[in-house]
Amino acid sequence: MVRNATIPAFSLRRQMLRMSWNKYNLYNMTQRSRVVNNSNKTLYQQKWASKKDTRAYHGDQITERQWQSMFKTRLPTANTKVGGVEPHPPVFSLTYAEMERRLDFIVFRSNFAPSIYAARQLVGHGKVTVNGKPMPYPSHRVTDGDIISVEPTSILTLKKSSKSAEESTEASSEEGVATSGHASPMEFVPQPFSQPFLFVPDYLEVNYNTCSTVFLRSPISRPGKTEIPSPFPPQMHALAYEFYARNRK
Repeated sequence: MVRNATIPAFSLRRQMLRMSWNKYNLYNMTQRSRVVNNSNKTLYQQKWASKKDTRAYHGDQITERQWQSMFKTRLPTANTKVGGVEPHPPVFSLTYAEMERRLDFIVFRSNFAPSIYAARQLVGHGKVTVNGKPMPYPSHRVTDGDIISVEPTSILTLKKSSKSAEESTEASSEEGVATSGHASPMEFVPQPFSQPFLFVPDYLEVNYNTCSTVFLRSPISRPGKTEIPSPFPPQMHALAYEFYARNRK
Protein backbone atom coordinates (compact mmCIF):
# COMPACT_ATOMS: atom_id res chain seq x y z
CA MET A 1 0.00 0.00 0.00
CA VAL A 2 1.92 3.02 -1.28
CA ARG A 3 0.65 6.37 -0.04
CA ASN A 4 -1.16 8.50 -2.63
CA ALA A 5 1.12 11.47 -3.28
CA THR A 6 -1.87 13.76 -3.86
CA ILE A 7 -3.09 13.24 -0.28
CA PRO A 8 -1.16 14.97 2.54
CA ALA A 9 0.82 12.47 4.60
CA PHE A 10 -0.27 14.11 7.86
CA SER A 11 -3.91 14.81 7.06
CA LEU A 12 -5.83 15.84 10.18
CA ARG A 13 -9.02 14.50 8.62
CA ARG A 14 -7.80 11.00 7.80
CA GLN A 15 -5.52 10.80 10.88
CA MET A 16 -3.24 8.15 9.40
CA LEU A 17 -0.17 7.67 11.59
CA ARG A 18 3.31 7.80 10.03
CA MET A 19 6.90 7.16 11.04
CA SER A 20 7.74 10.82 11.49
CA TRP A 21 8.52 13.50 14.10
CA ASN A 22 6.09 15.88 12.40
CA LYS A 23 3.93 17.85 14.84
CA TYR A 24 0.74 17.01 12.97
CA ASN A 25 1.64 13.33 13.15
CA LEU A 26 2.07 13.67 16.91
CA TYR A 27 -1.34 15.34 17.13
CA ASN A 28 -2.91 12.51 15.13
CA MET A 29 -1.36 10.01 17.54
CA THR A 30 -3.03 11.68 20.50
CA GLN A 31 -6.37 11.63 18.70
CA ARG A 32 -6.04 7.99 17.65
CA SER A 33 -5.27 6.89 21.22
CA ARG A 34 -8.98 6.64 21.87
CA VAL A 35 -10.57 3.17 21.77
CA VAL A 36 -12.11 2.39 18.38
CA ASN A 37 -15.65 1.02 18.35
CA ASN A 38 -15.74 -2.06 16.11
CA SER A 39 -19.13 -3.34 17.22
CA ASN A 40 -20.77 -2.29 13.96
CA LYS A 41 -18.14 -3.91 11.72
CA THR A 42 -17.87 -7.45 10.41
CA LEU A 43 -14.74 -9.46 11.19
CA TYR A 44 -13.41 -8.91 7.67
CA GLN A 45 -13.97 -5.16 7.96
CA GLN A 46 -12.06 -5.13 11.24
CA LYS A 47 -9.15 -7.02 9.65
CA TRP A 48 -9.05 -4.72 6.64
CA ALA A 49 -9.22 -1.56 8.77
CA SER A 50 -6.43 -2.84 11.02
CA LYS A 51 -4.31 -3.73 8.00
CA LYS A 52 -4.90 -0.27 6.51
CA ASP A 53 -4.02 1.60 9.70
CA THR A 54 -0.96 -0.45 10.65
CA ARG A 55 0.45 -0.42 7.11
CA ALA A 56 0.12 3.37 6.98
CA TYR A 57 2.63 3.48 9.84
CA HIS A 58 4.76 0.42 9.10
CA GLY A 59 6.09 1.08 5.62
CA ASP A 60 3.55 3.16 3.74
CA GLN A 61 6.30 3.71 1.14
CA ILE A 62 6.46 -0.05 0.48
CA THR A 63 4.18 -1.65 -2.10
CA GLU A 64 1.95 -4.55 -1.16
CA ARG A 65 3.92 -6.80 -3.51
CA GLN A 66 7.16 -5.93 -1.70
CA TRP A 67 5.57 -6.48 1.68
CA GLN A 68 4.03 -9.80 0.67
CA SER A 69 7.50 -11.04 -0.31
CA MET A 70 8.77 -10.19 3.21
CA PHE A 71 5.75 -11.37 5.20
CA LYS A 72 6.26 -14.54 7.24
CA THR A 73 3.51 -16.52 8.93
CA ARG A 74 5.97 -17.83 11.54
CA LEU A 75 6.77 -15.01 13.93
CA PRO A 76 9.89 -14.84 16.15
CA THR A 77 9.48 -14.96 19.92
CA ALA A 78 11.45 -15.64 23.09
CA ASN A 79 8.98 -17.43 25.33
CA THR A 80 10.97 -17.15 28.55
CA LYS A 81 10.34 -15.66 31.97
CA VAL A 82 13.13 -13.77 33.68
CA GLY A 83 12.69 -12.98 37.36
CA GLY A 84 8.91 -12.77 37.34
CA VAL A 85 5.61 -13.90 35.93
CA GLU A 86 4.88 -10.99 33.61
CA PRO A 87 2.29 -11.84 30.94
CA HIS A 88 3.68 -12.54 27.50
CA PRO A 89 2.41 -9.97 24.95
CA PRO A 90 0.74 -11.34 21.82
CA VAL A 91 3.36 -12.41 19.33
CA PHE A 92 1.23 -10.83 16.58
CA SER A 93 2.81 -7.50 17.52
CA LEU A 94 5.80 -8.76 15.49
CA THR A 95 3.80 -8.96 12.26
CA TYR A 96 6.01 -6.29 10.65
CA ALA A 97 9.29 -7.52 12.16
CA GLU A 98 10.89 -8.21 8.78
CA MET A 99 10.57 -4.54 7.82
CA GLU A 100 12.93 -3.60 10.65
CA ARG A 101 15.83 -5.09 8.65
CA ARG A 102 15.40 -2.54 5.89
CA LEU A 103 18.08 0.11 5.68
CA ASP A 104 15.68 3.07 5.73
CA PHE A 105 13.94 1.69 8.82
CA ILE A 106 17.23 1.31 10.68
CA VAL A 107 18.29 4.88 9.87
CA PHE A 108 14.98 6.19 11.23
CA ARG A 109 14.90 3.93 14.31
CA SER A 110 18.46 5.09 15.14
CA ASN A 111 17.20 8.71 15.22
CA PHE A 112 19.47 9.74 12.35
CA ALA A 113 16.50 11.03 10.32
CA PRO A 114 13.27 12.84 11.34
CA SER A 115 11.05 10.59 9.22
CA ILE A 116 11.10 7.42 7.18
CA TYR A 117 10.93 9.60 4.06
CA ALA A 118 14.05 11.54 5.11
CA ALA A 119 15.77 8.24 5.88
CA ARG A 120 15.06 6.99 2.35
CA GLN A 121 16.47 10.23 0.99
CA LEU A 122 19.68 9.87 3.02
CA VAL A 123 20.16 6.35 1.72
CA GLY A 124 19.34 7.26 -1.87
CA HIS A 125 21.80 10.17 -1.82
CA GLY A 126 24.66 7.93 -0.76
CA LYS A 127 24.99 9.24 2.80
CA VAL A 128 24.70 5.76 4.35
CA THR A 129 27.16 2.86 4.31
CA VAL A 130 26.83 -0.78 5.32
CA ASN A 131 30.02 -2.37 6.65
CA GLY A 132 31.99 0.51 5.17
CA LYS A 133 30.55 0.18 1.66
CA PRO A 134 28.07 2.70 0.13
CA MET A 135 24.55 1.31 -0.08
CA PRO A 136 22.11 3.57 -2.00
CA TYR A 137 19.15 1.18 -1.78
CA PRO A 138 16.59 1.87 0.98
CA SER A 139 15.09 -1.60 0.49
CA HIS A 140 18.39 -3.33 1.32
CA ARG A 141 17.84 -5.77 4.18
CA VAL A 142 20.76 -6.15 6.56
CA THR A 143 21.93 -9.28 8.35
CA ASP A 144 22.77 -9.74 12.01
CA GLY A 145 25.96 -7.90 12.95
CA ASP A 146 25.96 -5.44 10.04
CA ILE A 147 27.26 -1.95 10.82
CA ILE A 148 25.28 0.96 9.36
CA SER A 149 26.99 4.35 9.31
CA VAL A 150 25.59 7.76 8.39
CA GLU A 151 27.55 10.84 7.33
CA PRO A 152 27.43 13.18 10.38
CA THR A 153 26.94 16.35 8.34
CA SER A 154 23.72 14.87 6.90
CA ILE A 155 22.06 14.27 10.27
CA LEU A 156 19.48 16.92 11.09
CA THR A 157 20.05 16.88 14.85
CA LEU A 158 23.83 17.39 14.58
CA LYS A 159 25.14 20.89 14.10
CA LYS A 160 28.66 22.25 14.06
CA SER A 161 29.17 24.01 17.38
CA SER A 162 29.66 27.77 17.19
CA LYS A 163 32.84 27.56 19.28
CA SER A 164 34.46 24.96 17.04
CA ALA A 165 33.38 26.91 13.96
CA GLU A 166 35.11 30.05 15.24
CA GLU A 167 38.28 28.12 16.13
CA SER A 168 38.42 26.40 12.74
CA THR A 169 37.91 29.74 10.96
CA GLU A 170 40.73 31.35 12.92
CA ALA A 171 43.05 28.39 12.32
CA SER A 172 42.36 28.32 8.59
CA SER A 173 42.89 32.09 8.27
CA GLU A 174 46.19 31.90 10.15
CA GLU A 175 47.55 28.85 8.34
CA GLY A 176 46.01 29.67 4.96
CA VAL A 177 44.51 26.20 4.56
CA ALA A 178 40.96 24.92 4.73
CA THR A 179 40.09 22.55 7.56
CA SER A 180 37.83 19.56 7.06
CA GLY A 181 34.28 19.89 8.41
CA HIS A 182 34.29 16.25 9.51
CA ALA A 183 37.18 16.87 11.94
CA SER A 184 35.31 19.58 13.81
CA PRO A 185 33.20 18.50 16.81
CA MET A 186 29.43 18.66 16.42
CA GLU A 187 26.72 19.14 19.01
CA PHE A 188 23.29 17.61 19.39
CA VAL A 189 20.42 20.00 18.69
CA PRO A 190 17.01 18.43 19.39
CA GLN A 191 14.27 19.16 16.89
CA PRO A 192 10.81 20.41 17.93
CA PHE A 193 8.34 17.63 18.81
CA SER A 194 11.03 14.93 18.47
CA GLN A 195 11.29 13.99 22.15
CA PRO A 196 8.55 11.27 22.16
CA PHE A 197 10.45 9.43 19.41
CA LEU A 198 14.04 9.68 20.72
CA PHE A 199 14.60 6.14 21.94
CA VAL A 200 16.42 3.11 20.54
CA PRO A 201 14.89 -0.39 20.22
CA ASP A 202 16.67 -3.30 21.91
CA TYR A 203 17.65 -4.94 18.61
CA LEU A 204 19.85 -1.96 17.65
CA GLU A 205 23.09 -0.76 19.23
CA VAL A 206 23.68 2.88 18.33
CA ASN A 207 26.93 4.81 18.81
CA TYR A 208 26.21 8.51 18.43
CA ASN A 209 29.92 9.38 18.67
CA THR A 210 30.57 7.63 15.37
CA CYS A 211 27.03 7.97 13.94
CA SER A 212 26.78 4.24 13.41
CA THR A 213 24.39 1.44 14.32
CA VAL A 214 24.86 -2.29 14.72
CA PHE A 215 21.88 -4.47 13.84
CA LEU A 216 22.07 -7.11 16.56
CA ARG A 217 19.19 -9.47 15.71
CA SER A 218 15.57 -9.68 14.65
CA PRO A 219 13.02 -8.07 16.99
CA ILE A 220 11.46 -10.52 19.43
CA SER A 221 8.57 -10.64 21.89
CA ARG A 222 9.46 -11.24 25.53
CA PRO A 223 7.44 -11.39 28.75
CA GLY A 224 6.20 -7.92 29.55
CA LYS A 225 7.35 -6.21 26.35
CA THR A 226 7.51 -6.29 22.60
CA GLU A 227 10.47 -4.68 20.86
CA ILE A 228 8.96 -3.11 17.74
CA PRO A 229 7.86 0.50 18.36
CA SER A 230 4.26 0.91 17.25
CA PRO A 231 1.41 3.26 18.20
CA PHE A 232 -1.12 0.45 17.76
CA PRO A 233 -2.18 -2.19 20.32
CA PRO A 234 -1.34 -5.88 19.72
CA GLN A 235 -5.01 -6.59 18.95
CA MET A 236 -4.81 -4.49 15.78
CA HIS A 237 -1.59 -6.24 14.74
CA ALA A 238 -3.32 -9.58 15.30
CA LEU A 239 -6.16 -8.61 12.96
CA ALA A 240 -3.67 -7.37 10.34
CA TYR A 241 -1.71 -10.63 10.65
CA GLU A 242 -4.86 -12.69 10.12
CA PHE A 243 -5.71 -10.60 7.05
CA TYR A 244 -2.32 -11.27 5.42
CA ALA A 245 -2.07 -14.90 6.58
CA ARG A 246 -5.48 -15.74 5.13
CA ASN A 247 -4.90 -13.93 1.84
CA ARG A 248 -1.35 -15.20 1.36
CA LYS A 249 -0.90 -16.70 -2.10
